[in-house]
Amino acid sequence: MTDSELKSFLDEKVVLYNNTDFIESDPVQIPHLFTQKEDVEIAGFLSATISWGNRKMIIKNAHKMMDLLGNAPYDFVMSHQETDLERLDTFVHRTFNGQDFMGFIKGLQHIYQNHGGLEPVFSQNIKSDDLQNSIHKFKQLFFEIQHLNRTQKHISDPLKGSAAKRINMFLRWMVRQDNKGVDLGIWKSISPALLSCPLDVHSGNVARKLGLLTRKQNDGKALAELDLNLRRLDPIDPVKYDFALFGLGVFEGF
Repeated sequence: MTDSELKSFLDEKVVLYNNTDFIESDPVQIPHLFTQKEDVEIAGFLSATISWGNRKMIIKNAHKMMDLLGNAPYDFVMSHQETDLERLDTFVHRTFNGQDFMGFIKGLQHIYQNHGGLEPVFSQNIKSDDLQNSIHKFKQLFFEIQHLNRTQKHISDPLKGSAAKRINMFLRWMVRQDNKGVDLGIWKSISPALLSCPLDVHSGNVARKLGLLTRKQNDGKALAELDLNLRRLDPIDPVKYDFALFGLGVFEGF
C-alpha cells in the first residue's frame, strides 16, 4: 500500500468505528455518565486505570467504582472522611485492589487541592511535541503524598520506557474533540496533535501488519515510532487512528 492508499484505508476505518456505537463496548462509557468537568475527569481517569484484561469485566468494575463513590466521584474525592474510604477496601480488578483505590482517591484529592486539578497538571508540564513529560510529572505529583509502594505501578512512566497505554487512552478521552460523541474533548488547553496512541497488543499487531511499526515490543520506543508515522498521516488529529487500529484488531481480527 502507498501512503495515500494506507491513509484512505485507515480513514475509512476511523469513520466506521469512531461513532457512538463504539461506546457500548468500551470503558469510555463511564465518563459519559457525568456532566460536571471534574466528575468526567475522575471517572475517566479511574476507568482508564483499570482498563486492562477482559473489556466486559473492565466496564463492570468501572461501574462498581462509581457506585462505591456514590456516583459523585469529585464530591467523594474532595469531601470524604477516612471512614468513607473503608467501603473501597473490597474493590478488586486484577492487581488493582481496595488499598490502591484508596491511594488513588487521596492522590486525586492532592492533585485538586494543591495543583489546580488534572488538566493544569498535564497542560503546564508539556515539553517538546508530545505529552510524555506531562505524564511523568503527573505521576511524580500524584505520589507526593504518603502512599503504598505497590500502588505506584498502576501509573506508568513513559520516561522509564513505558508505552503508558492506559493514561494515553485517558488523555485521548479528555483532549480529543471528535464531534462523534465518543471522545469527550473537555480539555481545551492541550492540542490533540500532541496526543499519543494508546498502544496495546491489538493496535500494535495491526500497526506492524500495516508497516506503521517495526519494533517488536509494545514499549515507549515503539510508541514514539507509531506516533511519528500516525502524525505523518494526520498531524492535527493523529490518534483518531487508534479507532482504526483497535477496530481492525478487535472487531475484524485483522
